[in-house]
Amino acid sequence: MARESGYDYDVLVIGSGFGGSVSALRLTEKGYRVGVLESGRRWDAGDLPRTNWNLRKSIWAPRLGMTGPQRISVLGKCLVFSGSGVGGGSLIYGNTLYEPLPAFYTDRAWAHITDWRSELAPYYDQAKRMLGVETNPRVGPKDEVLLEIATDLGVADTFHRTDVGVFFNEGQEGVEVEDPYFGGQGPRRRGCIHCSECMTGCKHNAKNTTTTNYLYLAERNGADVYPLTTVTSVAPDGRGGYVVETERSNGRLRRGRRTFRAQQVVFAAAALGTQKLLHKMREEGTLPALSPRLGELTRSNSEAIIGVTAKDRYDLSQGVAISSSIHPEPETHVEVVGYGKGHNAMFLQTTPMVDGGAFRALRLLLTCLLHPVRFLRSQNPHRASEKSVILLVMQSLDNSLTSYLRRGRLVTRQGSGEPNPSWIPLAHDIARRWEKKVDGVAGGVFTDALNIPATAHYIGGCTIGETPETGVVDPYQRVHGHPGLHVADGSAITANLGVNPSLTITAQAERAMAFWPNKGEPDPRPEPGSAYRRIAPVAPHRPVVPATAPGALRLPPPPVPATAGEAS
Repeated sequence: MARESGYDYDVLVIGSGFGGSVSALRLTEKGYRVGVLESGRRWDAGDLPRTNWNLRKSIWAPRLGMTGPQRISVLGKCLVFSGSGVGGGSLIYGNTLYEPLPAFYTDRAWAHITDWRSELAPYYDQAKRMLGVETNPRVGPKDEVLLEIATDLGVADTFHRTDVGVFFNEGQEGVEVEDPYFGGQGPRRRGCIHCSECMTGCKHNAKNTTTTNYLYLAERNGADVYPLTTVTSVAPDGRGGYVVETERSNGRLRRGRRTFRAQQVVFAAAALGTQKLLHKMREEGTLPALSPRLGELTRSNSEAIIGVTAKDRYDLSQGVAISSSIHPEPETHVEVVGYGKGHNAMFLQTTPMVDGGAFRALRLLLTCLLHPVRFLRSQNPHRASEKSVILLVMQSLDNSLTSYLRRGRLVTRQGSGEPNPSWIPLAHDIARRWEKKVDGVAGGVFTDALNIPATAHYIGGCTIGETPETGVVDPYQRVHGHPGLHVADGSAITANLGVNPSLTITAQAERAMAFWPNKGEPDPRPEPGSAYRRIAPVAPHRPVVPATAPGALRLPPPPVPATAGEAS
């Protein structure tokens, strides 16, 4: 056992979202003793807030006694919405699970390493089956408006209902059934009732969070999860392992400090948490060999978030949260998003929409003064979730931010490539078209006036590269310069996706964990610092899911060796 060697665990995983949960399950299947450290609290359906006006249970601000699953962080050049809790971002994401746009695979930052499309394909398949991806079966009023706009733009053929991680069980909404995914190893589930509450926490056991799949199975297989446990330091212990210092996330007078020891550590605290921790460790000299590229190629998914509030005759609070999408341009993806009835608090962040450019804040002030009725309508939260949609616009363009610490806080500045956009003209055009069709008012997030765009998909910053000069982790997602450290979350996504990142985080983590050896066996991966080569995945000795179940582990065959002619 790990404790007999002086270690609490073979592997500590920091974070329990998509990457952390994948890591926990796959490593327990390979015989490792795994601990999962999660800064947020554990939720059950009965404890989720009835509406997000219950800020104590909706927003993450533990020093104020608020331990909800929604984080809101201003990081210099971007405003970030992210998740907190056992299950990470899966608790409040919009369930949407798409493979990325083509430009992702060919981005100059990593395309030279391997054929990423073919390498990741079997792991996308595995991730989809584990996350229970289905096509949204219903089209509602907000989808009909989106289709009208797509038709006006000449791209009606790109309209499609979303692929989502939701258990529908159509015809038996709300009915509880036996585990439909994992051959009886998973929890019982209920069919979706189409209440649109996906992004405030599903109270109906229909949403496929990691606590219903990867993490549930990992705990069943022996992983220990420590909620409300914030990691403050990761340091080498001088004998090949690591000392991990933690404190209680919502501690006040007594910080609840605790020390863990592990032979290996997987950083999976999402791009926000992982970057902040690694920057801190490098700045303090605890992990001095971290790549100088740390923080570079941080991405916002080139995103814009715009709301449109319609007249009272509309009821848009039905269906799944993100129900359909279009591609008005090959590199641009637009999704229509809604909140459940009564979940109106987030709409207080909106202001009238103003195009980007010089004097944007002043132009917003003038708009409010010259059009007071529109301003008041944009600020009225009454029944906002029933009357409003959010247009989530993402692009697969080569732009980036650079993240860094300033006085202990993680902030961003413009990075390499094209400037990260402070606004997207096409997004504003679509919002204005929507406005006209519903006699509504388009609004942006309050930071837009300061040219600080919002994103729900903060990714990158610990990107993949063959050497420390080109990336923070190698193509097997091992941290350069510090053997035994790994990254398996959105910070390892190396290019803008143009779609929601959850499926890619899951697929990349599946691939990275597939190369780990079973405990006690030789490691098939080349030594750190060696040239990348494709290797065969390693089948676990203790798979949890039966081979006949939909979510069964199906590893790809070994790569075909190059012939002498190809090698030359």
